[in-house]
Amino acid sequence: MPPFDEKQRNILIAGALILLSLFALWIRLIPMAGLTAAGVADVLGNDPWYNLRQVESLLANGLTYAWYDPMTLFPTGDVVYWGPLFTQIIAGLALLTGATTHLDIAFVASLVPPLMGAAMVPLVYFIGRRVADSTTGILAALFTAVISGQYLYRSLFGFVDHHVAEVLFSTLFALAYIVALSAGREERIELSSIGTLKRPLVLGALAGVAYLLGLFVMPTMILFAMIAAVYTALQFVLDAWHGRESLDLAVINTAVFLVATVGLLVFGFKEAGFGLSRYTMGHVVAYLAIVLGTWVLFAIARATRERPKYVYPLSLAGLGIVGALALMIAAPALYGVLVGSFFSFFGQSAVVLTVQEAMGWSFDGAWQAFNVGLLLMIGGFAVLIYDLFRKDRPDHLFVIIWSAVMLASTWQHVRYEYYLAVNIALLSGIFAGFVVSAGWKDVQTLTSSPAPEKTETKGRKKADAAKAPARKGDARNVLAVAGVAVVSLLFVLMSVQSGMAVAEASGYGGMNPQWRQALEWMAENTPDTGVDYYGIYEKETFEYPDTAYGVMSWWDYGHYITYLAQRIPVANPFQHGVTGPNGSAAFFMQQEEAAAAEIMENTGTRYVITDIEMDTGKFWAMATWYDPAVAQKGYLDTYLIQESGSYNRVQLNTPAYYRTMVSRLHNFDGSMAEPSQVVYVEYTEAGVSGFSAPVITNAMMLNGSEAQAKADAYNANAPAGKGAGLFGTDNNLTLPPEEVSALQHFRLVFESSRNVYNAVTPDIKYVKVFEYVQGARIAGEGTIEVDLKANTGRTFTYRQESVNGVFVVPYSTSGNPYGVTATGPYRIVGTGQTIEVSEDAVMQGLTVG
Repeated sequence: MPPFDEKQRNILIAGALILLSLFALWIRLIPMAGLTAAGVADVLGNDPWYNLRQVESLLANGLTYAWYDPMTLFPTGDVVYWGPLFTQIIAGLALLTGATTHLDIAFVASLVPPLMGAAMVPLVYFIGRRVADSTTGILAALFTAVISGQYLYRSLFGFVDHHVAEVLFSTLFALAYIVALSAGREERIELSSIGTLKRPLVLGALAGVAYLLGLFVMPTMILFAMIAAVYTALQFVLDAWHGRESLDLAVINTAVFLVATVGLLVFGFKEAGFGLSRYTMGHVVAYLAIVLGTWVLFAIARATRERPKYVYPLSLAGLGIVGALALMIAAPALYGVLVGSFFSFFGQSAVVLTVQEAMGWSFDGAWQAFNVGLLLMIGGFAVLIYDLFRKDRPDHLFVIIWSAVMLASTWQHVRYEYYLAVNIALLSGIFAGFVVSAGWKDVQTLTSSPAPEKTETKGRKKADAAKAPARKGDARNVLAVAGVAVVSLLFVLMSVQSGMAVAEASGYGGMNPQWRQALEWMAENTPDTGVDYYGIYEKETFEYPDTAYGVMSWWDYGHYITYLAQRIPVANPFQHGVTGPNGSAAFFMQQEEAAAAEIMENTGTRYVITDIEMDTGKFWAMATWYDPAVAQKGYLDTYLIQESGSYNRVQLNTPAYYRTMVSRLHNFDGSMAEPSQVVYVEYTEAGVSGFSAPVITNAMMLNGSEAQAKADAYNANAPAGKGAGLFGTDNNLTLPPEEVSALQHFRLVFESSRNVYNAVTPDIKYVKVFEYVQGARIAGEGTIEVDLKANTGRTFTYRQESVNGVFVVPYSTSGNPYGVTATGPYRIVGTGQTIEVSEDAVMQGLTVG
């Protein structure tokens, strides 16, 4: 078969890239059917809801970006710390397509991540071709099209967040920087010759523009400036070792980071200080430091070029130590920011570990995301390092540094996995391409026909020569190509299988319908805050109107509240409003209503929203945010129980759990609850049993009084290291092990339709909304109760014991504007006395009866 000419080859490559891009787009569009089936705006995750809000704000304000938002983080409002480019791209497309409704805007916005994901395919191809050849480029593009993990999920239809834009523009910068580096090595540069400077300056400036695009998406683009800085230092050391000047790199870095500096100055600083996670002066300092540092490296290299090779790296090490000390003394604030940013980036904390994307990367997670691609990645590193010692290839060193930093970043925070996917695809392509190129001639010998050897011999010797056998291929090379082909095919097939599963499941991964019910109700049935939802405000001059109030819930749901209910959450998914004495963690973990009520007063909060996830699966996260040292210990305790000859872990709910605000609200609707059936447990403490957790030696279900008496009797004479206790379980959260007192200032005003445990008989509902009220005061002793009917038709009784001869009750028996209403008057148990309570009395704290 004749070889393809260059034109045919380019057509085939273009066709392959189009097909791969279309496949990448198709797999990312799979969730579309599920997310649009209900005919309402629906997206994946938490942050995408806020991006929809930003897009709608841009459309309502002529594409003007709001850097401060009073519709979240009540009562201060929150600053926006990321850039406008991603949402402005969406808003521009919405204008072009005429999208104006919530549904249409959400649909257009949901299309942008898949389109960006598809655009990554040719981008990675060009990097692969630049650092190796077109075969490597195609293989890298193939892996990019199919690779799964966080990279795929965050570029799916419906995941309207800037992550894929971060990857797109940072990869574009990497390509532009690599092109500039390669061009710089192709010609001799002289400072005295403007003509020789033109090309590296232009290419460097273009790389600077690509950098700015990434920066205008997210200030964490500074990570790529750090990568360039590390690369620059190592490249200078290598060049000095080989006796080569790095003037080209100095010129390129100057162009890149002066463009970045000017661009950011035009863009403007959005916060004071030097923090690198925000748009501050710190970025300009960092960029100028890279430019100055590059020329210092150049000057030292020139000054030491006649000295022994080891002098240059030792000089740099000494200069680095002196520079760090000088910065620490001369500018301690800036030094603290730099060091703090480094350790916060590469460190972990108990609180951070409650945030999924901030957790560290595990081997299981890595294998699940990239499977055998991890092996190909290792091979790619090996090829680049091997070539680094054989060839003068600055682009190879840059890819090594880029990939290593991304690997380290992902190891610390799994969110960077979506960055690392590009490096794994590229390195896998480099390794597979290297093996194929090295062994392809040997593979071809298996299918080619024998060819005569060239000879000048005449007569019989010439005839014998014509029968000479063809060269046999090296079996090792053939096996290497076959092995890489098999591993690459496995990588593709396993990635496609994983990606299909993720994409199909994501079609059902939009907002929980129970939350949608609750927030649509809240939008229609709670007072307007008086803050213009689409308004743009300045933080320094904005003041909330007297009608404004906050909504307390866990931070996961903050953007839901802002977008769907158009109300103002106290905490949001930026993890703001969570910690501190008035944070949502403190509120939901409080054991005393008075302390919780103080938080409501301090924050100006009127409504509280709970769900079963906060009550169970997310409880540990709330406990950890509240007190990282203790976390869930003392609320949800782990014990070991022997079953079938082995020990299994069980989780038991302590009395302290049932006294938390989240439990008292969601499990008991704020009513008093008494123990009926409880779990009685006898156990051996961990230190005595020799296990990591206490071991249960006896357990049974008993009624409350019997269980308490039995525990008291056992503990009175318990041997050392043994004890007994009363617990509850998640199987029935309405059965506390001890009495739980009633809440006086919180009333249920709405609950969603779904039962948590039983689809037929009423039980705990999935989402509940409560209102904070002053409570009407009634004189009396004993227990007061009132029968209530929820908006779902569920009936329950609110009960409360008097305190110092007074009842403070949160439900009115007349005038209640909500769907949870009293079916009769209050009654004081055992007295025959009934009391009617007006809505005004509840809201104003009046005395009645």
